[in-house]
Order: sequence, then structure tokens, then C-alpha cells
Amino acid sequence: MEAVVRVLESEGVDTVFGIPGAAILPLYAALRHSTIRHITVRHEEGGTHSADGWARVTGNVGVCIGTSGPAGTNMITGLYTALADSIPIICITGQAAKAKLHQESFQAVDIVEIAKPVTKWAVQLKEPAQAAWVFREAFRIARSGRPGPVLIDLPIDVQRGLCNYDPALDAALPVEVPQPRAEPVRAAIEMLLAAERPLILAGGGVIVGDATDELRGLAEHLGIPVQVTLMGKGAFPEDHDLFAGMAGLQTQTRWGNAAFLESDCVLAVGARFGDRHTGDLETYRRGRKFIHVDIEPTQLGKVFEPDLGIVGHARPTLAALAYQAKERTRPRTPGDWPKRIGELRETLPRRDDFDDVPIKPPRVYRELNEFYPPDTTFVTAIGLYQIWSGQFQRTYLPRRYLVCGQAGPLGWEIPAAIGVKCAYPERTVVAVCGDYSFQFLMEEVAVAAQYEIPFVIVMINNEYLGLIRQAEIPYDMNFAVDLHYGSSGIDHVKVMDAFGCPAVRVEEPGKIREALAWATEEAERVRKPVLVEVMVEREANAAMGASLDAIKEFEPAPELAPAAD
Repeated sequence: MEAVVRVLESEGVDTVFGIPGAAILPLYAALRHSTIRHITVRHEEGGTHSADGWARVTGNVGVCIGTSGPAGTNMITGLYTALADSIPIICITGQAAKAKLHQESFQAVDIVEIAKPVTKWAVQLKEPAQAAWVFREAFRIARSGRPGPVLIDLPIDVQRGLCNYDPALDAALPVEVPQPRAEPVRAAIEMLLAAERPLILAGGGVIVGDATDELRGLAEHLGIPVQVTLMGKGAFPEDHDLFAGMAGLQTQTRWGNAAFLESDCVLAVGARFGDRHTGDLETYRRGRKFIHVDIEPTQLGKVFEPDLGIVGHARPTLAALAYQAKERTRPRTPGDWPKRIGELRETLPRRDDFDDVPIKPPRVYRELNEFYPPDTTFVTAIGLYQIWSGQFQRTYLPRRYLVCGQAGPLGWEIPAAIGVKCAYPERTVVAVCGDYSFQFLMEEVAVAAQYEIPFVIVMINNEYLGLIRQAEIPYDMNFAVDLHYGSSGIDHVKVMDAFGCPAVRVEEPGKIREALAWATEEAERVRKPVLVEVMVEREANAAMGASLDAIKEFEPAPELAPAAD
């Protein structure tokens, strides 16, 4: 285990999240003499989400540790979340002695078989001599290709074993960066140059691949507008003239859907064509050609067959596309198509300036946009508040908007924010959550309080399972989704007080800004998380639909000033 800890240190791990238990104590005995900071979490799922947040914001491999039995099974949701969103983490579990595994020993469970469907690699360490090599390979696999999670199971007798290890002779294993072939790159440029209304669709792979500069260079040279997926928010600055919004069924902008439907060629980079983005595929595909770039070959054609597929890492592929573009043409000045995108942006906004009481949720995001600077890191999870966030929140920089996209586990945002703040203590971190999601893993607030990890929690509280309540409307029911009881359900201000953390409840839109300013300052002063609980309209609905051309709007469109002559 001393060799394992040296490997962790050399791989760039400075913080691990975990809970000690009897079956993992040999690893902890080695860990206590290391430079690695250990954060004791309150639930192993919370630990995986903290490691996930740390990995998303750093680009390195996050690490979570647990003991045998239920510790590993509690990690499964976090492993699934990381696999779904291509996040490299390693979960380490303790295990009963090898001789006891077939005897139903206390807390002995075959966690390797349980974890295989939600990991890139799940392995049990069989011999002490394999320890350093198994961990080196785990880091290589987690980082390689489409990144993702690994689980390593450590029987306690193997942990206690001895091995020969010389850190001076050991180093991280190389990670291959797949380069695109020249022929499809040239073909892609020809398709883009032939198109009248091309778009670039930037998915999460652009951020994971640290390819945002290359994306911007290609877009600006060719004058091609750029859209982002939910996982791609931050890949392209949303105040750029070429930003074309977001298309989708839920997390979308009105003008983004309109722009997509007018396009005739789409270059999708590091995007998996998730169903909440595409909706009805007939509508999504009609009238346009697709070029799909992905590091994982089996992603090409998984949802639908593209007109051209390119296998390659996002960064060298976008660089190769930009090189070919510069070889073929001079920098383009914005033409009619980018101007059309600007018209759509100006004429198809949604309102966020409501003064109503109860507070309408879009107003909360308006205040977040206007109060916090562009380098703020936002963390959000799943529900109506994620949809409103995707529709209204503006993002300008990569790795500043963190969201669990495919798996969507409730409770993700608090532990993920802890991971972010551990990685970058100097950053302003804001977790935006719903009341129900907060309650899933609210025990992790105690972790942040204990270790003096300050950040702001903004709660959108409608006292409902809001997304499911809206999903029940076609069924003509409102069943099993109401969380209201007494005067206002759970008093989250008192909950935070029980953790020793400040909190305030806001019920008027004009007081949101003041509360955000207080919470941001207070969090740094007391070195703890601070909650701003915003009581919003209980049955507010978010705009959504079954296809890009059939989005139902629940709020009236803003009245626009007439165009100048």
C-alpha cells in the first residue's frame, strides 16, 4: 500500500475522498504518511461525486476510497455518473481476505462483477507484486480514449503484503492521443465550405479534450457559428458573435433551436447525440448533413449514421481542420448566415425580468448572470432547475459550468462543489440545486463545514418534484410529487444552522441580489458553505417538447422594441 500511495502522488492526486473501514485500513496506514489530503465524507456516493467534481475541474483523475461491502455498492451511482459523462475517476474498495470470498464472509461482496457495467475496468488485486502496475494501468485506462471510471478492489491480505518498489524507476504510463486521418479531415472542410448555413456543435468532448482554443480558431477562420450541448457549455464563449445558442428538447434556447433547424451542415465534435438534445431524429436530421468527430470509434453511427465520420481526439482533430481550412481559404468575414444567427438571437429571447411574487425561476438565473463574474464555477444537477439553467445561464469559460448530463443523479451538486473547491480553493464556486436534490446528500454539507470548504448554495425551492410534476401533466395527474407540509415543508435555513452554516430565505425577487452578495462574502468569512434558499412559484413549468420544432412555451415571449429603419 505504500507503493500504491506513491503512485497516487506521482499521478498528480493531491486530494482523495473516502470513508475508512476495517477492510481498507492498510491503505489508510500508508496514506497517513503521504502528502495527499484525505477528506472524510458522510456517504460513499458523496465521495464519488466529490472525486467527480475534482476530476471535471482539473482534468485529472479523481480518487474515492471506501471499505468492503456496502461502501462499494454505494459507489455504483457515482461510477455510472462518471462513465456516462466521460469523467476519469478511480474508486478503491477494501475487501475480505481472498480465502473468505466464497464463504459469505462479513461485508464480502463481488464488487468487481457489480461494477463492470458502469466502469471502463473493474479489477481485484490478486498479488502484492501487482499493486503499482495495476494502479498505473488504472490511471492509463481512466485517461485514455473516452475517459471514464475504474474500480480497484483490494483484499485485506493482499493489502498487508510486501512488494519491491522503487519510485525513482517508476512513472505514469503513456496515454495515446488519437490523430485523425488526413483524408476525412480534407473531406470535412470541403463539406463545410460547400454548405450555405453550417454549424459547429461542441459537445463535452471539446472540454474534456482541452480543445476550446482550437474550436474557436476554426470557427473564427471560417466564420461558422457554434452551438454547444449541455455538456459542452463553456466550450465557446456565449458573448461571442458566432455563438449560436443551444438546441434541444429541454436545455435549449428558442433562437438556438431555430438556428439549428435552418442549418444545412453540422460538424459535431465530442457530442454523443443524446436524446434530450436531438429529440425526434426525423426532425433533427431533415435537410442537413452531419460530420461526426469522436475519440471513440463505436460512437460513430450509434444514434444515426453521419455523412462523414472522423475518429480522433478533439484537440488535434480541430487543429487539423483549422490547418486544412487555412490552406484552402483566407479568413472569412461574417456573411449572411452569422448575421441571421444574430437576428434570431435578438428576436427569439425568453423573459427573465419577472417581478412576480412568488418568484419566477428565470429571474433567479438573471440575477446569477448579472451578479457573478465570468470565471465563477457553477455546479448543477438534474431537474427543472437544470433545464432553466441550460436555458438562461450564460457561460464563457471551459470547466466553469459543471453538470451531470446523462445519469442525472439527484444530490450530485453539493459533493461535486466540494471537489471543485478542494481543487481550486481560490475560485468562487456556486452550487445551484433544487430542494429535493439538496435533501438527497445534504449530509455532505457537514463535510464542507468540518474541513472549512466555503461555497455558495443557491436553492430553487418549489416544494415539489418539479420535473416529474410537469411530466405528469399529460397523464392528468399530480400524484406523489408534492413535498409541501406544514407552513413550508423543510426549513432549510434551520437545517443549515444545524450544520453550523449560515443561510437565508428569499421570497421577493428584488432581494435576490442582496442575498447573493451576502452569501458570497459570508462563505469566505466563515469558511463554510452558505445557503440562499429562493422560494419560487410552486407550479412553474420549463419550456420543452418532443422535437426541436415543437417546444411548448409556458411564459409569454418578451415584447421587443421595433427594429430601427
